[in-house]
Amino acid sequence: MAGSGDLVGLVVVSHSRALARAAVELASQMLHGSPVPIAVAAGLDEQTLGTDAVAIQAAIEEVAGPAGVVVLMDLGSAVLSAELALELLSDTELRDRVVLSAAPLVEGLVVAAVAAAGGAGRQEVAAEAGRALMGKVAQLEAHSLPPETEEPSNTEKPPHPGKPSNADKPWNAGEPASTGSATEAVAEFTVTNRHGLHARPAALLVSALRGLDAQVGLRNLTTGAGPLPAASLSKVAILGALHGHRVQVLAAGRQAREALDRVLELAGRRFDEPVDESPEPARTQQTGPLPASPGIGIGPVRQLGRTGGPAARAAGDRAQPGRRVPEGQRVTEALAAVRREIERYRALAEQAGPHQARIFDAHLLLLEDEELLADIKARLDAGADAVAACADAVAVVERQWAQLPDPYLRARAEDVRAIGAQLVAALTGTTAVALSGPGILVAAELTPGQVADLDAGAVQGIVLAYGSPTSHAAILARSRGIPALVGAGAGVLELAEGSLIALDGATGELVLDPPEATVARFRGRAAELADRNNRNRAAAGAPACTVDGIHIEVAANLGSHADALVAAANGADGAGLVRTEFLFLHRGAAPDRDEQAAHYLGIAEAMAGRRVTLRTLDVGGDKPLSYLPVPVEDNPYLGRRGIRLSLQRRELLQDQLAAICDVARQAPVSVMFPMVSTVSELRDARQVLDDAAGPAGLPDGLRVGMMVEVPAAALKIARFLPYLDFVSIGTNDLTQYTLAAERGNAAVAALADPLDPGVLSLIAHVCRTAAGLVPVAVCGEAAAEELSIPVLIGLGVSELSVSARSVPAVKARVRELDLERCRSLARSALEAEDAASVRELVSSTLPAGSLG
Repeated sequence: MAGSGDLVGLVVVSHSRALARAAVELASQMLHGSPVPIAVAAGLDEQTLGTDAVAIQAAIEEVAGPAGVVVLMDLGSAVLSAELALELLSDTELRDRVVLSAAPLVEGLVVAAVAAAGGAGRQEVAAEAGRALMGKVAQLEAHSLPPETEEPSNTEKPPHPGKPSNADKPWNAGEPASTGSATEAVAEFTVTNRHGLHARPAALLVSALRGLDAQVGLRNLTTGAGPLPAASLSKVAILGALHGHRVQVLAAGRQAREALDRVLELAGRRFDEPVDESPEPARTQQTGPLPASPGIGIGPVRQLGRTGGPAARAAGDRAQPGRRVPEGQRVTEALAAVRREIERYRALAEQAGPHQARIFDAHLLLLEDEELLADIKARLDAGADAVAACADAVAVVERQWAQLPDPYLRARAEDVRAIGAQLVAALTGTTAVALSGPGILVAAELTPGQVADLDAGAVQGIVLAYGSPTSHAAILARSRGIPALVGAGAGVLELAEGSLIALDGATGELVLDPPEATVARFRGRAAELADRNNRNRAAAGAPACTVDGIHIEVAANLGSHADALVAAANGADGAGLVRTEFLFLHRGAAPDRDEQAAHYLGIAEAMAGRRVTLRTLDVGGDKPLSYLPVPVEDNPYLGRRGIRLSLQRRELLQDQLAAICDVARQAPVSVMFPMVSTVSELRDARQVLDDAAGPAGLPDGLRVGMMVEVPAAALKIARFLPYLDFVSIGTNDLTQYTLAAERGNAAVAALADPLDPGVLSLIAHVCRTAAGLVPVAVCGEAAAEELSIPVLIGLGVSELSVSARSVPAVKARVRELDLERCRSLARSALEAEDAASVRELVSSTLPAGSLG
């Protein structure tokens, strides 16, 4: 047996770090302690799928020895990354000793490890790995049906030994779905998404097929386009599959049937988009400025620094003087830098909601697009520099998308252009652009990342020369409450810096150098709102008491330390809900006890002695975590989420509760359990809390509460009270469960109203039963709504927990109310016919308040 230094080294390249580690563990079981050097270069991190050429280069260098290295890879872009890694090797002799193997990853690794342990050379190791499937194929061939036996066309058949299979080669546009010997499956679906297979559903489709041993193509039966490879985001997008189009799915390979089922399941779920997406702003005119985000903006023209174009390309030729770096390595480093930047943008967008965050999922997939990466590599091989290769390859995809007939899909070309601009900026060392000063931002276009990064306090409005109200930049502007117009024309780019403009983001009105009368008209409503907001903020630190002296706590819903600082500055009486799940998102493993304690203590310190209520991990079903897998559920809102999932993973819950106890010994803290439905769940959760507290027992002052989000919990509230110090009603979920109207579904949005008398009756029952025993809070969106506040107070709610920036206005609204009038109003609301009647009742009984 050769010594380990004389053995061939193995490198495992996979999109999934977990998969690679499992494959290495399996192979190691066959070696019985033989010291074969194996390195893993897999995933972008513990959670994110992808491959990184720099990591592969490091792995090769780690296991390299005189006998050389064999690299095994899983899927298409892994091959491209491995090829780039070879180019990055500065040691040409080492490069010559590396063999890239086309063997199947798992079977090939097992065989390669055994061969290497026996002292085989690198070519022999690679050859043995390549033959790894022969035994399996022969075994299955023996069980295959005789040629004359008829089968349904969708039945899977193993490829015949020695014959080519579609599973062994990439899907090419225009290539038939079958070679006559590959495993095949064919089906079709009708696109029901409002805007067809645009970037977000296409990204979901591409992600769903990753890791399968199958080649999948899509053909638009309505237009005749395709077949195009479903593994490429850029190709799926240019298929032009619109609402109502019929799409044929053609799958070949060992897991063809599973691939087909995944696509059909996604199509049946409308690719997880709501029945009717957020309504587009009304277009009041066909040309000129188009409304994109409502609100009034008045101020001086401000601009961003410009990047890209010929100057940037020239800069790419002289970037980082004195550093001689291969062009392929420059591209790899730029891709990694842009990926990190997009992850940061995604984290910012997550604060606006999951739908906004998914915008950046499509951007991340574009960076992994096999077609795009292959084009960049081909241009590098032909002698292009890194900047030109990236810019030109991205431009090809952008032109394809821009030529699509549907305007919504055409708008997605802006996302491609955004990726191209980021790559060029990363390659040329261009610094991030910044607003030249407070005012109205005027630009040709903005990327979603730039909108996510804007300081909403400095940007009084946005005017774009180009773009669409359906662009992702516009969607993010709306989510951030920044007034915006798009499609204003190239003329706005000539506006002088500092010149005055006024805009109405709801109507599309844009006035350049407005006369004083026009300015006064625009400023009228804006000044009224601003004055009211200023008054509210000035009084925010004072208690919120009704006119008859009843104190109502107004707390804040938080997700981070930054939110806590805003809440404290806006006079919040405490944190009524800390969404701890934000600490658990976008990572490969759960935070440990110490990290959690530090995070929670930071929030408590920012709240400066005010009580902080930490809700335990509320994920699962509709909010999955990569390291906390949950089987796909037909209706995740009715599945394993909240306390149900936490009690199944008690080690996570115990760590979190231990961290909460650590903080509760230093600051006023409450703990709250989400999605409680039964008394046994609450008892079990309290037992885990007792165990987590340890021998010292529960900290003095730690209060224990539960969310009331399930109608059954509201009706049984008396059974829960002996175990509780407080109750918090989550009106968002309580409303959707009571009215069977999914939150976020625009088709039933009018029905999902927390002022429905049925929902109010449940809240009334909780308040009556808890009166004199424990306080009742509301932490759903209804707590910040002008018409809801007097009804909730009248029903007996003593705390309202709202967004940090809403605290001053909610406090001001409470101060306008009389408790006895609110009680009378609440009694009438319980007898009303529907939510619309309640709203009319409140509007006619009480004057408009501080939220209007």
